[in-house]
Amino acid sequence: MNINIIKIILAAVIIVLGLLIFRSINKPVKFENNLKSRSYIIINKLKDIRIAENLFRNQYGHYTASFDSLKALVKTGKIPEVKIIPDPADTTFTQTISDTIGFVTIFDSIFAGKNYPLEKLNEVPFSNGDLFSIMAGKISKGGVEVTVFEVSAHMEIYTKDLDKQLVVNRIKELEDKSKFPGLKVGSMTEATTDGNWE
Repeated sequence: MNINIIKIILAAVIIVLGLLIFRSINKPVKFENNLKSRSYIIINKLKDIRIAENLFRNQYGHYTASFDSLKALVKTGKIPEVKIIPDPADTTFTQTISDTIGFVTIFDSIFAGKNYPLEKLNEVPFSNGDLFSIMAGKISKGGVEVTVFEVSAHMEIYTKDLDKQLVVNRIKELEDKSKFPGLKVGSMTEATTDGNWE
């Protein structure tokens, strides 16, 4: 066999092996970047849902397990527009006076300009139409009954088009640490409105 042919074959094998090594290293990095950017968008939507749930609780005294109720509140509900001015009687300039100067719709104040229509508030980004899970109720904490809610999206829902094995590995890793394998805000067992990313 000619020495030049052997060199060409060896060069081709080296290039193929190099590409395979690069792909095996690059695949988890690409997965992490995709997961991080998707999580950022989903977290921002969960924060919007938390705002709507808190406004609902302020108005009705409890959280809701209905996205239709949240959407209706955001569409038609109003919140006071408050102007805060220094108290003229305070010579130390540390006290203020809050003055309600009118009312503005919740949608115009908080939800206008979002990168999704209000009708899709309950839709999980990157899921091809799957919906957030939503629950609400009451729990007893220290002898006091408190109202709670939880909105969540399992990781499987928003990673359908990513590498299946890497998704399975991440879910297993989170479950082994007794963590929810996905993103959620609120809790049905604790009196908290925190997200599991906080």
